[in-house]
Amino acid sequence: MDRPIETDVLVIGSGPGGYAAAVRSAQLGMKTIVVERGQIGGICTNVGCIPSKALIAEAHRYHSRRLWSRSSSVDSFEEAQAFKEAIVNKQSGGVQYLLKSAGVTVLEGEASFMDEHTARIVQLEKEQVVAFKYAILATGSRPIELQAIPFGSRVLSSTEALSLAGIPESLIVIGGGYIGVELGQMYAKFGSKVTILEGGQQVLPGFEADLVAPVMKQMNADGMTIVTEATAVRAEQDSEGITLHYVRNDVRHSIRADYALVTVGRRPNTDGSLGLDRIGLRTTSKGLLETDKQCRTEVPHVFAIGDITEGPALAHKASYEAIVAAEAIAGLPTMVDYKVIPLVVFSGPELASVGLSETECKAKAIPTIAGRSSFGINGRALAVREPEGFVKVIAHAETGLIMGAQVVGAEASTLVSELSLAIEMGATVEDLALTIHPHPTWGEVIMEAAQNAVKRLAKK
Repeated sequence: MDRPIETDVLVIGSGPGGYAAAVRSAQLGMKTIVVERGQIGGICTNVGCIPSKALIAEAHRYHSRRLWSRSSSVDSFEEAQAFKEAIVNKQSGGVQYLLKSAGVTVLEGEASFMDEHTARIVQLEKEQVVAFKYAILATGSRPIELQAIPFGSRVLSSTEALSLAGIPESLIVIGGGYIGVELGQMYAKFGSKVTILEGGQQVLPGFEADLVAPVMKQMNADGMTIVTEATAVRAEQDSEGITLHYVRNDVRHSIRADYALVTVGRRPNTDGSLGLDRIGLRTTSKGLLETDKQCRTEVPHVFAIGDITEGPALAHKASYEAIVAAEAIAGLPTMVDYKVIPLVVFSGPELASVGLSETECKAKAIPTIAGRSSFGINGRALAVREPEGFVKVIAHAETGLIMGAQVVGAEASTLVSELSLAIEMGATVEDLALTIHPHPTWGEVIMEAAQNAVKRLAKK
């Protein structure tokens, strides 16, 4: 074993949180090492956010072409997979460039704490010890495996679902959250017969019914079957497919398909060989690490960010926390503020939400009014044949301060950024209504929703 490498900051994990933390630490003048046991860029870049969005976009393009021609789905899927791999390689290469440009040392291998200030990095038979002053844990999460239906050749996690060699004729999706809906719609647009089994009363639980309705309408148009209040209990696999047994309303049912995709959530990577117990770090019942406003754990020189901490498991949350942690280590007066964390589902149509919903405002006894405007009367939406959806802006009924906003429709993932900034800046619906938006654009729907909110505000 080589003699220990000394560093100021050791970052474990190179995903959106890890590489952002490493780069910022180096920029602040601290010697920084980042350790990655898999591929540089982590889950998001290699088998999560980036490849899924690439294939989703390709599925939309294929679906559009299919409406106008007889192009081969096989050729299209092979091209889509090649395109996805090219994007992944480019993004991963970009992360490596950022780390190298910032002067960050990259070690490949699995990290395990030896004590509070040293960690062992193991790759195959090679070991390296790192002595650190501070550590930032950014180890991310992994798909939850159902005990009764373990992963296998016919039971896939999202990772395997993004790497299939061909389009399955049929696919069962267990779990109707954002991953299940995104990948289910993707394969439906490529031509698969898709069935989603969701345990709750609607797919995309957590989003209000009026937002989910346009997505449900499109899923029905794509030929998808949605079964709610259903619990998967057992699976039988063979060389040609899988038979899945599920219960709904106390009645047993079964369904046959080529594959089953399990998307029932993700589990934080705080177990295994990381060795948190050796440094006195305890996890919650959900496997999460508790942190303060600077992302510091109960061990003062160890910080945790991203999926292994409380809150939504989102790449942009991890990146945000990464900057806070690095700056806290450098002694800067920084802390997290979760007032504005936009949520996006890359469904068809897209769905986005930021701030408080009407239901949440009501639960908090906040008096509100809402302004809404439809994509169906927007010139840009009509011109590109995407008239489905709306923008809803929620404001305080007395001050007009924007409390939250939801978007369902094309480009919702882009439009939500303007609404996020409005909440962060403490804008009112009048501020949005008086902002001149270019014509014809999607953004006009935001302006018109704000104008409608102003009208309701004036009647109070």
